[in-house]
Amino acid sequence: MPDYDLESALDTDYYSVFEGIPHDDRAAWERARGFVDETLPDVNGYWDRAEYPVHLVKRMGELNLLADGIEVPGLQPMSPLAAGLVNMEVSRGDGSLGTIVAVQGGLALRSIAFHGSPEQKDRWLGPLARGEELGSFALTEPDHGSDSVSLETTARQDGGEWVLDGEKKWIGNGASGGVTVVWARDEDGNVRGFLVEQDTPGYEAEVIEGKGSLRAIHQARIRLNGVRVRAENVLPGARTFKDTSRVLVATRLGVAWSALGHATAAYEAALAYAQQRVQFGKPLANFQLVQDRLSQMLAELTSMQLHCVHLARLDAEGRMHPTQASMAKYHNTRKARLIASTARDLLGGNGILLENHVIRHMMDIESIHTYEGTESVQALLIGRDVTGVGAFV
Repeated sequence: MPDYDLESALDTDYYSVFEGIPHDDRAAWERARGFVDETLPDVNGYWDRAEYPVHLVKRMGELNLLADGIEVPGLQPMSPLAAGLVNMEVSRGDGSLGTIVAVQGGLALRSIAFHGSPEQKDRWLGPLARGEELGSFALTEPDHGSDSVSLETTARQDGGEWVLDGEKKWIGNGASGGVTVVWARDEDGNVRGFLVEQDTPGYEAEVIEGKGSLRAIHQARIRLNGVRVRAENVLPGARTFKDTSRVLVATRLGVAWSALGHATAAYEAALAYAQQRVQFGKPLANFQLVQDRLSQMLAELTSMQLHCVHLARLDAEGRMHPTQASMAKYHNTRKARLIASTARDLLGGNGILLENHVIRHMMDIESIHTYEGTESVQALLIGRDVTGVGAFV
Protein backbone atom coordinates (compact mmCIF):
# COMPACT_ATOMS: atom_id res chain seq x y z
CA MET A 1 0.00 0.00 0.00
CA PRO A 2 1.28 3.51 -0.72
CA ASP A 3 2.23 5.62 2.28
CA TYR A 4 -0.03 8.50 1.21
CA ASP A 5 -3.49 8.78 -0.35
CA LEU A 6 -2.84 10.98 -3.37
CA GLU A 7 -5.37 9.44 -5.77
CA SER A 8 -8.63 10.90 -4.53
CA ALA A 9 -10.11 13.71 -6.64
CA LEU A 10 -10.54 16.94 -4.69
CA ASP A 11 -12.72 18.75 -7.26
CA THR A 12 -10.62 21.89 -7.12
CA ASP A 13 -12.71 24.83 -8.35
CA TYR A 14 -11.66 27.94 -6.45
CA TYR A 15 -13.59 30.37 -8.69
CA SER A 16 -16.65 28.09 -9.05
CA VAL A 17 -15.86 27.86 -12.76
CA PHE A 18 -17.71 24.56 -13.11
CA GLU A 19 -20.68 25.54 -10.97
CA GLY A 20 -24.01 25.27 -12.75
CA ILE A 21 -22.79 23.39 -15.83
CA PRO A 22 -25.62 21.64 -17.71
CA HIS A 23 -26.78 18.21 -16.57
CA ASP A 24 -25.67 16.38 -19.74
CA ASP A 25 -22.19 17.91 -19.55
CA ARG A 26 -21.82 16.90 -15.92
CA ALA A 27 -23.03 13.39 -16.76
CA ALA A 28 -20.24 13.06 -19.34
CA TRP A 29 -17.74 14.27 -16.74
CA GLU A 30 -19.04 11.74 -14.22
CA ARG A 31 -18.68 8.91 -16.75
CA ALA A 32 -15.06 9.94 -17.24
CA ARG A 33 -14.58 10.15 -13.46
CA GLY A 34 -15.90 6.62 -13.09
CA PHE A 35 -13.48 5.41 -15.76
CA VAL A 36 -10.54 7.09 -14.00
CA ASP A 37 -11.53 5.57 -10.65
CA GLU A 38 -11.76 2.18 -12.34
CA THR A 39 -8.38 2.33 -14.08
CA LEU A 40 -6.15 4.49 -11.84
CA PRO A 41 -4.93 1.58 -9.68
CA ASP A 42 -3.39 -0.02 -12.80
CA VAL A 43 -2.05 2.89 -14.84
CA ASN A 44 1.33 3.13 -13.11
CA GLY A 45 2.01 -0.49 -14.03
CA TYR A 46 1.11 0.04 -17.68
CA TRP A 47 3.28 3.16 -17.78
CA ASP A 48 6.21 1.47 -16.04
CA ARG A 49 6.12 -1.52 -18.41
CA ALA A 50 5.51 0.63 -21.49
CA GLU A 51 2.46 -1.55 -22.08
CA TYR A 52 -0.47 -0.30 -24.17
CA PRO A 53 -3.76 -1.37 -22.50
CA VAL A 54 -5.72 -1.61 -25.76
CA HIS A 55 -8.71 -3.08 -23.95
CA LEU A 56 -9.25 0.29 -22.29
CA VAL A 57 -9.92 1.87 -25.68
CA LYS A 58 -12.96 -0.40 -25.95
CA ARG A 59 -13.93 0.47 -22.38
CA MET A 60 -13.84 4.19 -23.15
CA GLY A 61 -15.95 3.54 -26.21
CA GLU A 62 -18.52 1.68 -24.11
CA LEU A 63 -18.73 4.76 -21.86
CA ASN A 64 -19.00 7.17 -24.83
CA LEU A 65 -15.74 8.93 -23.98
CA LEU A 66 -14.10 8.82 -27.41
CA ALA A 67 -16.34 10.87 -29.70
CA ASP A 68 -14.78 14.21 -28.66
CA GLY A 69 -17.86 16.23 -29.54
CA ILE A 70 -18.39 14.61 -32.96
CA GLU A 71 -21.97 13.56 -33.68
CA VAL A 72 -22.05 9.81 -34.18
CA PRO A 73 -25.30 7.93 -34.92
CA GLY A 74 -26.44 5.95 -31.91
CA LEU A 75 -24.38 7.89 -29.38
CA GLN A 76 -25.51 10.83 -27.28
CA PRO A 77 -23.70 13.90 -28.60
CA MET A 78 -21.35 15.88 -26.38
CA SER A 79 -21.14 19.65 -26.31
CA PRO A 80 -17.70 21.30 -26.58
CA LEU A 81 -17.80 21.73 -22.79
CA ALA A 82 -18.62 18.07 -22.19
CA ALA A 83 -15.89 16.95 -24.60
CA GLY A 84 -13.44 19.21 -22.79
CA LEU A 85 -14.40 17.90 -19.38
CA VAL A 86 -13.89 14.34 -20.61
CA ASN A 87 -10.45 15.25 -21.96
CA MET A 88 -9.59 16.91 -18.67
CA GLU A 89 -10.80 14.09 -16.47
CA VAL A 90 -9.25 11.23 -18.43
CA SER A 91 -5.93 13.11 -18.48
CA ARG A 92 -6.23 13.70 -14.75
CA GLY A 93 -6.08 9.95 -14.51
CA ASP A 94 -3.36 9.33 -17.09
CA GLY A 95 -1.80 11.14 -20.03
CA SER A 96 -1.55 8.06 -22.24
CA LEU A 97 -5.28 7.42 -21.85
CA GLY A 98 -5.94 11.09 -22.55
CA THR A 99 -3.87 10.80 -25.70
CA ILE A 100 -6.02 7.88 -26.82
CA VAL A 101 -9.01 10.25 -26.72
CA ALA A 102 -7.02 12.84 -28.69
CA VAL A 103 -5.88 10.37 -31.36
CA GLN A 104 -8.92 8.13 -31.65
CA GLY A 105 -11.58 10.83 -31.39
CA GLY A 106 -9.87 14.17 -31.81
CA LEU A 107 -7.88 13.31 -34.92
CA ALA A 108 -8.90 10.06 -36.63
CA LEU A 109 -12.64 10.26 -36.02
CA ARG A 110 -12.74 13.99 -36.73
CA SER A 111 -10.85 13.59 -40.03
CA ILE A 112 -13.51 11.22 -41.30
CA ALA A 113 -16.39 13.26 -39.85
CA PHE A 114 -15.10 16.45 -41.48
CA HIS A 115 -13.85 15.10 -44.80
CA GLY A 116 -15.25 11.61 -45.35
CA SER A 117 -17.89 10.41 -47.79
CA PRO A 118 -21.25 9.14 -46.49
CA GLU A 119 -20.04 5.58 -47.06
CA GLN A 120 -16.80 6.21 -45.16
CA LYS A 121 -18.72 7.74 -42.28
CA ASP A 122 -21.08 4.76 -42.16
CA ARG A 123 -18.13 2.37 -42.12
CA TRP A 124 -15.89 4.07 -39.57
CA LEU A 125 -17.55 6.63 -37.29
CA GLY A 126 -19.49 4.20 -35.13
CA PRO A 127 -16.73 1.58 -34.73
CA LEU A 128 -14.11 4.23 -33.92
CA ALA A 129 -16.32 6.06 -31.42
CA ARG A 130 -17.28 2.80 -29.71
CA GLY A 131 -13.64 1.65 -29.55
CA GLU A 132 -14.37 -1.39 -31.71
CA GLU A 133 -11.72 -0.25 -34.20
CA LEU A 134 -8.51 1.66 -33.57
CA GLY A 135 -7.80 4.81 -35.54
CA SER A 136 -4.65 6.85 -36.12
CA PHE A 137 -3.68 10.11 -37.80
CA ALA A 138 -0.44 10.04 -39.81
CA LEU A 139 0.76 13.55 -40.60
CA THR A 140 4.13 14.03 -38.83
CA GLU A 141 7.21 12.71 -40.62
CA PRO A 142 10.78 12.04 -39.45
CA ASP A 143 11.93 15.31 -41.01
CA HIS A 144 8.71 17.33 -40.74
CA GLY A 145 7.12 18.05 -37.36
CA SER A 146 6.46 21.75 -36.84
CA ASP A 147 6.71 22.26 -40.61
CA SER A 148 4.28 19.45 -41.39
CA VAL A 149 2.95 21.53 -44.28
CA SER A 150 6.17 20.48 -46.03
CA LEU A 151 5.38 16.77 -45.79
CA GLU A 152 7.12 14.59 -48.37
CA THR A 153 4.91 11.49 -48.43
CA THR A 154 3.64 11.16 -51.99
CA ALA A 155 0.40 9.94 -53.55
CA ARG A 156 0.15 9.20 -57.27
CA GLN A 157 -2.74 7.83 -59.24
CA ASP A 158 -2.35 4.51 -61.04
CA GLY A 159 -5.52 3.59 -62.84
CA GLY A 160 -8.33 3.43 -60.32
CA GLU A 161 -5.99 3.35 -57.33
CA TRP A 162 -3.58 5.64 -55.50
CA VAL A 163 -0.04 4.61 -54.60
CA LEU A 164 1.49 5.98 -51.39
CA ASP A 165 5.20 6.20 -50.60
CA GLY A 166 6.95 7.84 -47.67
CA GLU A 167 7.50 7.73 -43.91
CA LYS A 168 5.60 8.91 -40.84
CA LYS A 169 6.69 9.19 -37.22
CA TRP A 170 5.09 9.58 -33.77
CA ILE A 171 1.81 8.10 -34.96
CA GLY A 172 -0.39 7.01 -32.05
CA ASN A 173 -2.15 3.70 -32.79
CA GLY A 174 -0.09 3.50 -35.99
CA ALA A 175 1.12 -0.04 -35.24
CA SER A 176 -1.83 -1.28 -33.21
CA GLY A 177 -4.19 -2.44 -35.95
CA GLY A 178 -7.17 -0.59 -37.39
CA VAL A 179 -7.20 2.28 -39.86
CA THR A 180 -4.71 5.10 -40.39
CA VAL A 181 -5.61 8.46 -41.89
CA VAL A 182 -2.52 9.09 -44.02
CA TRP A 183 -1.81 12.59 -45.30
CA ALA A 184 0.20 12.75 -48.53
CA ARG A 185 0.99 15.16 -51.33
CA ASP A 186 -0.47 14.36 -54.76
CA GLU A 187 1.15 14.97 -58.13
CA ASP A 188 -0.31 18.49 -58.27
CA GLY A 189 1.23 19.38 -54.91
CA ASN A 190 -2.04 19.22 -52.95
CA VAL A 191 -2.28 17.49 -49.58
CA ARG A 192 -4.86 14.70 -49.59
CA GLY A 193 -6.18 12.28 -46.96
CA PHE A 194 -6.32 8.49 -47.40
CA LEU A 195 -7.86 5.76 -45.25
CA VAL A 196 -5.29 2.97 -45.05
CA GLU A 197 -6.09 -0.22 -43.17
CA GLN A 198 -2.96 -1.33 -41.40
CA ASP A 199 -2.89 -4.81 -42.92
CA THR A 200 -2.55 -3.29 -46.40
CA PRO A 201 0.54 -4.62 -48.25
CA GLY A 202 3.42 -2.13 -48.10
CA TYR A 203 2.28 -0.59 -44.80
CA GLU A 204 5.08 -1.29 -42.33
CA ALA A 205 4.97 0.06 -38.78
CA GLU A 206 7.14 -0.42 -35.71
CA VAL A 207 6.50 0.77 -32.17
CA ILE A 208 8.87 3.52 -31.04
CA GLU A 209 10.72 2.33 -27.95
CA GLY A 210 12.69 4.13 -25.27
CA LYS A 211 10.13 6.85 -24.53
CA GLY A 212 10.22 8.66 -21.20
CA SER A 213 6.72 10.09 -21.70
CA LEU A 214 3.28 8.71 -22.62
CA ARG A 215 4.66 5.24 -22.10
CA ALA A 216 1.23 3.55 -21.92
CA ILE A 217 0.28 4.28 -25.52
CA HIS A 218 2.23 3.07 -28.52
CA GLN A 219 3.42 5.52 -31.14
CA ALA A 220 4.80 4.20 -34.38
CA ARG A 221 7.24 4.91 -37.14
CA ILE A 222 5.55 4.00 -40.40
CA ARG A 223 7.03 3.20 -43.80
CA LEU A 224 4.77 3.30 -46.83
CA ASN A 225 6.23 1.31 -49.68
CA GLY A 226 3.97 1.33 -52.71
CA VAL A 227 0.82 1.13 -50.58
CA ARG A 228 -2.15 0.86 -52.95
CA VAL A 229 -5.36 2.60 -51.88
CA ARG A 230 -8.65 2.21 -53.68
CA ALA A 231 -10.45 5.36 -54.81
CA GLU A 232 -13.26 4.78 -52.31
CA ASN A 233 -10.70 5.15 -49.49
CA VAL A 234 -9.72 8.70 -50.45
CA LEU A 235 -11.26 11.38 -48.21
CA PRO A 236 -13.21 13.48 -50.73
CA GLY A 237 -13.33 16.57 -48.52
CA ALA A 238 -9.56 16.75 -47.96
CA ARG A 239 -7.88 18.45 -50.89
CA THR A 240 -5.48 21.00 -49.37
CA PHE A 241 -3.43 21.42 -46.21
CA LYS A 242 -6.10 23.86 -45.02
CA ASP A 243 -8.42 20.86 -44.70
CA THR A 244 -5.80 19.07 -42.61
CA SER A 245 -5.39 22.19 -40.47
CA ARG A 246 -9.13 22.30 -39.85
CA VAL A 247 -8.84 19.00 -37.99
CA LEU A 248 -5.80 20.17 -36.03
CA VAL A 249 -7.41 23.46 -34.97
CA ALA A 250 -10.54 21.66 -33.79
CA THR A 251 -8.48 19.36 -31.54
CA ARG A 252 -6.11 22.04 -30.19
CA LEU A 253 -8.54 23.17 -27.51
CA GLY A 254 -8.75 19.54 -26.40
CA VAL A 255 -5.01 19.65 -25.71
CA ALA A 256 -5.54 22.67 -23.44
CA TRP A 257 -8.17 20.68 -21.54
CA SER A 258 -5.80 17.72 -21.31
CA ALA A 259 -3.08 19.96 -19.86
CA LEU A 260 -5.62 21.14 -17.30
CA GLY A 261 -6.21 17.52 -16.30
CA HIS A 262 -2.50 16.91 -15.76
CA ALA A 263 -2.15 20.11 -13.75
CA THR A 264 -5.18 19.25 -11.62
CA ALA A 265 -3.74 15.84 -10.78
CA ALA A 266 -0.36 17.33 -9.83
CA TYR A 267 -1.83 20.15 -7.72
CA GLU A 268 -4.27 17.91 -5.87
CA ALA A 269 -1.56 15.35 -5.15
CA ALA A 270 0.67 18.13 -3.78
CA LEU A 271 -2.13 19.51 -1.60
CA ALA A 272 -3.01 16.07 -0.20
CA TYR A 273 0.64 15.28 0.43
CA ALA A 274 1.20 18.59 2.22
CA GLN A 275 -1.68 17.77 4.54
CA GLN A 276 -0.46 14.21 5.26
CA ARG A 277 3.32 14.45 5.29
CA VAL A 278 4.79 15.36 8.68
CA GLN A 279 8.23 16.95 8.98
CA PHE A 280 9.79 18.74 11.96
CA GLY A 281 6.82 17.67 14.04
CA LYS A 282 3.99 19.10 11.92
CA PRO A 283 2.35 18.66 8.50
CA LEU A 284 4.03 20.38 5.57
CA ALA A 285 0.85 22.41 5.07
CA ASN A 286 1.71 24.30 8.29
CA PHE A 287 4.81 25.86 6.73
CA GLN A 288 4.66 29.28 5.09
CA LEU A 289 6.79 28.30 2.09
CA VAL A 290 4.54 25.34 1.33
CA GLN A 291 1.39 27.47 1.53
CA ASP A 292 2.99 29.97 -0.86
CA ARG A 293 3.71 27.23 -3.39
CA LEU A 294 0.20 25.81 -3.12
CA SER A 295 -1.24 29.29 -3.62
CA GLN A 296 0.88 29.81 -6.73
CA MET A 297 -0.20 26.47 -8.18
CA LEU A 298 -3.86 27.17 -7.43
CA ALA A 299 -3.69 30.58 -9.11
CA GLU A 300 -2.20 29.04 -12.27
CA LEU A 301 -4.71 26.17 -12.22
CA THR A 302 -7.64 28.56 -11.89
CA SER A 303 -6.38 30.57 -14.86
CA MET A 304 -6.21 27.36 -16.90
CA GLN A 305 -9.79 26.52 -15.98
CA LEU A 306 -11.00 29.94 -17.09
CA HIS A 307 -9.27 29.61 -20.46
CA CYS A 308 -10.88 26.25 -21.13
CA VAL A 309 -14.43 26.98 -20.01
CA HIS A 310 -14.63 30.34 -21.77
CA LEU A 311 -13.36 28.95 -25.07
CA ALA A 312 -15.70 25.96 -24.83
CA ARG A 313 -18.58 28.44 -24.71
CA LEU A 314 -17.22 30.38 -27.66
CA ASP A 315 -16.80 27.10 -29.55
CA ALA A 316 -20.39 26.10 -28.83
CA GLU A 317 -21.53 29.46 -30.21
CA GLY A 318 -19.35 29.11 -33.31
CA ARG A 319 -17.27 32.13 -32.29
CA MET A 320 -13.92 30.58 -31.39
CA HIS A 321 -11.06 31.70 -33.64
CA PRO A 322 -8.18 29.31 -34.40
CA THR A 323 -5.60 31.48 -32.65
CA GLN A 324 -7.74 31.55 -29.52
CA ALA A 325 -7.36 27.77 -29.37
CA SER A 326 -3.63 28.32 -29.92
CA MET A 327 -3.55 30.74 -26.98
CA ALA A 328 -5.27 28.20 -24.71
CA LYS A 329 -2.85 25.46 -25.73
CA TYR A 330 0.15 27.78 -25.39
CA HIS A 331 -0.94 29.01 -21.95
CA ASN A 332 -2.13 25.75 -20.44
CA THR A 333 0.74 23.48 -21.39
CA ARG A 334 3.23 26.05 -20.07
CA LYS A 335 1.35 26.36 -16.79
CA ALA A 336 0.89 22.59 -16.48
CA ARG A 337 4.65 22.09 -16.74
CA LEU A 338 5.18 24.66 -14.00
CA ILE A 339 2.56 23.15 -11.70
CA ALA A 340 3.86 19.60 -12.21
CA SER A 341 7.43 20.70 -11.52
CA THR A 342 6.43 22.54 -8.35
CA ALA A 343 4.38 19.56 -7.16
CA ARG A 344 7.26 17.18 -7.81
CA ASP A 345 9.55 19.42 -5.77
CA LEU A 346 7.04 19.74 -2.93
CA LEU A 347 6.85 15.95 -2.64
CA GLY A 348 10.62 15.76 -2.24
CA GLY A 349 12.05 12.30 -2.82
CA ASN A 350 8.56 10.80 -2.81
CA GLY A 351 7.85 12.88 -5.89
CA ILE A 352 9.79 10.52 -8.14
CA LEU A 353 7.80 7.43 -7.10
CA LEU A 354 5.18 6.28 -9.58
CA GLU A 355 2.89 5.30 -6.72
CA ASN A 356 2.46 9.02 -5.97
CA HIS A 357 1.57 9.77 -9.64
CA VAL A 358 3.17 13.22 -9.91
CA ILE A 359 6.29 12.12 -11.79
CA ARG A 360 4.15 10.34 -14.41
CA HIS A 361 2.14 13.49 -15.04
CA MET A 362 5.31 15.59 -15.05
CA MET A 363 6.83 13.40 -17.76
CA ASP A 364 3.64 13.06 -19.78
CA ILE A 365 3.01 16.81 -19.93
CA GLU A 366 6.26 17.09 -21.88
CA SER A 367 4.57 15.33 -24.79
CA ILE A 368 1.34 17.35 -24.47
CA HIS A 369 3.45 20.50 -24.52
CA THR A 370 4.92 19.47 -27.88
CA TYR A 371 2.23 17.72 -29.90
CA GLU A 372 -0.56 19.51 -31.79
CA GLY A 373 1.88 22.36 -32.38
CA THR A 374 4.86 23.27 -30.21
CA GLU A 375 4.97 26.26 -27.89
CA SER A 376 7.03 28.18 -30.44
CA VAL A 377 4.60 27.51 -33.29
CA GLN A 378 1.61 28.54 -31.18
CA ALA A 379 3.43 31.74 -30.22
CA LEU A 380 4.06 32.54 -33.88
CA LEU A 381 0.42 31.92 -34.76
CA ILE A 382 -0.69 34.26 -32.01
CA GLY A 383 1.98 36.80 -32.91
CA ARG A 384 0.92 36.83 -36.55
CA ASP A 385 -2.67 37.37 -35.51
CA VAL A 386 -1.96 40.34 -33.24
CA THR A 387 0.68 42.03 -35.42
CA GLY A 388 -0.44 41.10 -38.90
CA VAL A 389 3.12 39.98 -39.67
CA GLY A 390 4.10 36.36 -40.25
CA ALA A 391 7.46 35.51 -38.67
CA PHE A 392 7.72 31.81 -39.53
CA VAL A 393 10.80 32.23 -41.75
